[in-house]
Amino acid sequence: MKIKIRGTGSAVPKLRVTNDDLSKLMDTSDEWIRSRTGIGARHLAVEETTTGLAVAAAKEALKDAEMTAEELDLIIAATVTADKFLPNLSCEVQSALGAKNAVAFDLNAACSGFLFALNTVQMYLENGVYKKALVIGCLLYTSDAADDTPCVD
Repeated sequence: MKIKIRGTGSAVPKLRVTNDDLSKLMDTSDEWIRSRTGIGARHLAVEETTTGLAVAAAKEALKDAEMTAEELDLIIAATVTADKFLPNLSCEVQSALGAKNAVAFDLNAACSGFLFALNTVQMYLENGVYKKALVIGCLLYTSDAADDTPCVD
């Protein structure tokens, strides 16, 4: 059985912090960061939540795939920054979407979580256990540090 990605979606926090912004807060520079990481800017959450961004990206993916939430059989969310332990992120997304026919669970595998989730979905689909799945990868950093400076872990 072949599987394919029918749609994708994404969502990012509104606040965009550049390397130049960071150089005003700490001893660094755009050149230093960019030459070591390739990163020029990042988005940091102020008002956004992991759940809110995951739901927004999921809705976009379903629209792109021309699918309804009711068609989903499986939702797997990969995150290490869930808003709470229970209900987990995938169940929150399932509820927000109205995906009443979908099994939902989270995978916690840090940076490689999305790849583990995608591989897990692939196995379920290829073995015929489920037919339509949604994979979510969400990592959210916030700017709620004690001194109100952006979190840049």
